[in-house]
Amino acid sequence: MTAVSAALILTSLVAFIAGQLLLKRGMEATHHGWRQPQCLWLLTTGIGAMAVSFFLTVGLLQRFDLSYLYPFQGLSVIILAALGAITLREKITLPLAIGSLLISAGVVLVSLS
Repeated sequence: MTAVSAALILTSLVAFIAGQLLLKRGMEATHHGWRQPQCLWLLTTGIGAMAVSFFLTVGLLQRFDLSYLYPFQGLSVIILAALGAITLREKITLPLAIGSLLISAGVVLVSLS
């Protein structure tokens, strides 16, 4: 893997995570109305980030096996749970923590094979 490939994989992952967080914030802001500038900005930016992630992932699938790229996507669950707790003040319950640890173990096992 080249440095450019690693940067593209990381960019795709960051864009996916940012898109999820922005869409969540945007949907929370809809209780003030869909036409509020903050709501529209959050939703538009979130959709844009998700589109960037999608097209980067499609491009990366041309060069790498799905079994190679999927563990990176699997990490997004763990990162999203942590950032959701930090930025969105969501609670991390015991089942969520255990599930995240199991996903982490699965990601490690898949990447080792």
